[in-house]
Amino acid sequence: MSRCERPAVHLPKAPEQKTEKERIAELLQTVSASRLNCWLQCRLKFYFRYVLNIQKPPTPALHYGKVIHAVLQHWNWARWRKEPFSISRFKRSFVQSWREIQADAVIDWEGEEKKQRRSAWSALQVFFMETPIKADEKPEAVEVAVETELPGLPKLVGVIDLVRAGGRIVDFKTSGKTPDAELAGHQHELQTSAYAVMYRDATGRREGGVELHHLVKTKQPKLIITNAGPMTPRQELRLMRVIESYAAGVERKDFVPSPGFGCAGCEYFQECRKWCGKDSGG
Repeated sequence: MSRCERPAVHLPKAPEQKTEKERIAELLQTVSASRLNCWLQCRLKFYFRYVLNIQKPPTPALHYGKVIHAVLQHWNWARWRKEPFSISRFKRSFVQSWREIQADAVIDWEGEEKKQRRSAWSALQVFFMETPIKADEKPEAVEVAVETELPGLPKLVGVIDLVRAGGRIVDFKTSGKTPDAELAGHQHELQTSAYAVMYRDATGRREGGVELHHLVKTKQPKLIITNAGPMTPRQELRLMRVIESYAAGVERKDFVPSPGFGCAGCEYFQECRKWCGKDSGG
């Protein structure tokens, strides 16, 4: 489960025009952790995003996170090739990624793009100084696409940021506040369990554990690492039950809203306010 070619930065393409029936059929073929999380947050939000495919401009926070991931991906590939560490090299990668990822996007920076860019680079500098991953530690896999057939359920698919030596699965995240270890483990359990299921299927081995590396964009950036052991049978069962719920709900077009505190920051707030409850979401 390794790759040795550096992927290029891909800019988004215009989505294909498909009918609602076709999109639902596709959503019943495969499922990812991100789709499951959206489904659990709000089924109407899921409908707007994945069935109607309503495109929204990326937010500053989303762009910030994508750039961080792009630079860390380049860093991991450099370690794969056993290339010497050079902070100037990754600063160039950062500048290029910041520019290219938003090339065709309209982001409302509210006059704070420079501030956000400085914050992102500061967070990366802290990461490079404090990461426990040694410069000579060769990854087992970098940004690898994995999938697993689940009997009677949609195929589970995903992309793992990094697999360290010994099968330790690493996921890089950005956050506006310092995460609580127990809460972070709970919030991201679906994702880490999905990665564990796919890792085991791809390699025939049990993962060595899971690490969440949070780059916290506070005034003084921090790197917070949450460590967890291999997936437990209970966690695997919980994941499968959620996938069963997802498949059954999508099949019966159970796209209903879930009003709550998250509505304030939802990109589909206006669409939700206009929803009248007819059919799937019309």
